[in-house]
Amino acid sequence: MVAGDQRPFGKENRVRALVITGYGEPGVLAVQERPRPVPAADEVLVEVAAVGLNPVDIQTRAGIGAEHHRVHPPMVAGWDVSGVVRVVGAGVHDLRAGDPVIAMSAQPATGVGTAAQFVALKRDIVGHAPVSLPLPHAAALPLAGLTAEQALGKAGPASGRTLLVIGAAGAVGGVAAQLARRDGWRVLGVGRRGDTDAIRAVGAEETFAGLHEVPAEVADVVLDTAGVPEAISSVRDGGVFLTITPRAVPEAERGVEVIVSFVEQDGPALTRLSQLVDREELTVRVARDYRFDDAAKAHEDFGAGGVRGKILLIPPAVDDQEALA
Repeated sequence: MVAGDQRPFGKENRVRALVITGYGEPGVLAVQERPRPVPAADEVLVEVAAVGLNPVDIQTRAGIGAEHHRVHPPMVAGWDVSGVVRVVGAGVHDLRAGDPVIAMSAQPATGVGTAAQFVALKRDIVGHAPVSLPLPHAAALPLAGLTAEQALGKAGPASGRTLLVIGAAGAVGGVAAQLARRDGWRVLGVGRRGDTDAIRAVGAEETFAGLHEVPAEVADVVLDTAGVPEAISSVRDGGVFLTITPRAVPEAERGVEVIVSFVEQDGPALTRLSQLVDREELTVRVARDYRFDDAAKAHEDFGAGGVRGKILLIPPAVDDQEALA
């Protein structure tokens, strides 16, 4: 029994989804029809507005770490999502049909990819979307926001300490710099030449165009979002080196604590991040969007590097006949 939209969702109902047909290059992505999911009692059915593209999406498509995946091709792609609740499971009482929401599904572990016209998601991984952003743009927030917030949570109290963010012009680094500045850190940022304005815009008081410009032992904590293990030289003795790239972890030295931060699903945290966006205390940047049919090109462009802001994937429109099926 479901609440909200009571129309039947039987086996005849189909959705179009972006499917990883096999591990490999971007050409393995294809738009295919799948059964429309039926939400369980603790789930909501979301009509998808957009899906954010992240480095982990490239890794998932390529089969990196596939030995740890719960599901394998053919499988629906996608981690980030924004959309509108259409059906509410019987055990869900704090969301209603029509609510704009965001979520992050750890797709290889959950088996639930978000890149489809409709997706059924556990209530506890779903948060309210920012009301001040166009709903498709809200898909830029979940994975980057959760990754940044959870990594900073491992850094200890700010207390006026200095944080150096490697990749501060990127999605995760940009959110981390803003959250850290808000929490009382002195923020320094490393990016590419030409990123200075973008890094200052997210709260860094000093910027560096590449690691070679960064003085040794300049920060109490380094947050590496770009896979640069040699940046441990920038941590003061006894400080903390945080990385979100588990394949680029330095050896501990000089009493520096090395921490690998893995992102976890968290619906309530997404609601809090959305509130920060609505209070203009946090911004997200969108570079461009692509249709599902052009997903291979989106993956190629993203993989080529140099994109500043999120790439979004937009599903095929759901017409009135599909919505009422």
